[in-house]
Amino acid sequence: MANFHWPVRVYYEDTDSGGVVYYANYLRFMERARTEWMRALGFEQDRLLHDYGLLFAVRSASLEFLSPARFNDELDVSAGVQRRARASLTFQQVITRRTAPDTPLCTGQLKIACLDAATFRPRPIPDFLYQELPDVD
Repeated sequence: MANFHWPVRVYYEDTDSGGVVYYANYLRFMERARTEWMRALGFEQDRLLHDYGLLFAVRSASLEFLSPARFNDELDVSAGVQRRARASLTFQQVITRRTAPDTPLCTGQLKIACLDAATFRPRPIPDFLYQELPDVD
């Protein structure tokens, strides 16, 4: 599952006074896609926290805003692992309109760290999970 896609509809609450998606909400859309990607792999984040004492947190984010999304747009949010390390994952994410999938509205590169829930210190991604992650070149 190297490139996962998740549909999102833009609600009124997602927009600013001009009817355009507020810039911070693109991060929320990307977060949803990564969460659903984990779920599609068979891992629920609340179970990982409860059973294994681990959580994932954004370490860094770099976004490019290319064209605005607007109220009621149907979007496609992709999540693809670009780099896989023992204690982190780097995702490349793209948001497009479902009616224009070749025209990115927003792109992002996000580094996600695996953390010990008790100490918030980095820890290796457990083998049972690491083995399920897609290989990347």
